[in-house]
Order: sequence, then C-alpha cells, then structure tokens
Amino acid sequence: MKPFFSKCPVCGGEVAEKVVEKLLRGGNNTASIKVKASVCLHCGERLYSSQTVRRFEEIRKRLEKEELKGLKMVGKNFKVA
Repeated sequence: MKPFFSKCPVCGGEVAEKVVEKLLRGGNNTASIKVKASVCLHCGERLYSSQTVRRFEEIRKRLEKEELKGLKMVGKNFKVA
C-alpha cells in the first residue's frame, strides 16, 4: 500500500501506511475509530487524508450534539479525581 505522503513534513523521515486507532472527543463523549494513516517511521507523526479528517470532524460534531445513532457503546469512561 502506498502512503498518502512520501516524506514526513515534521522530520523528513520515511512514512508507511498503517491502520491506526484514533480517539475522538466531542462534549462529554469519546469514540475510537480505526483508519488508515501515513505514519512516520522516525518520529511517529500520523498524517491523515483530507477525507479522513472530514470524517473525524463529522464524528466530533455528532458526539457534541449527542447524536449517537450508529455508534456502539463499548464501556464507560472515568476521570481520576
């Protein structure tokens, strides 16, 4: 698989396409999603396609509005006091 980017814009390192898990927050809600990203093999920077970034924004907005249809609850989230 060919990465979205040829070199890392942060350090100039080599990038490879990988499937990564991204945590998204909106309001008091959190969702995780697995997506393809170009990942720098030197510094670890993740680079996402513009389509993937738009999807992140849509999910964040839904989380903020608590429009949770189509999302599966998989546990509970706690904050240490």
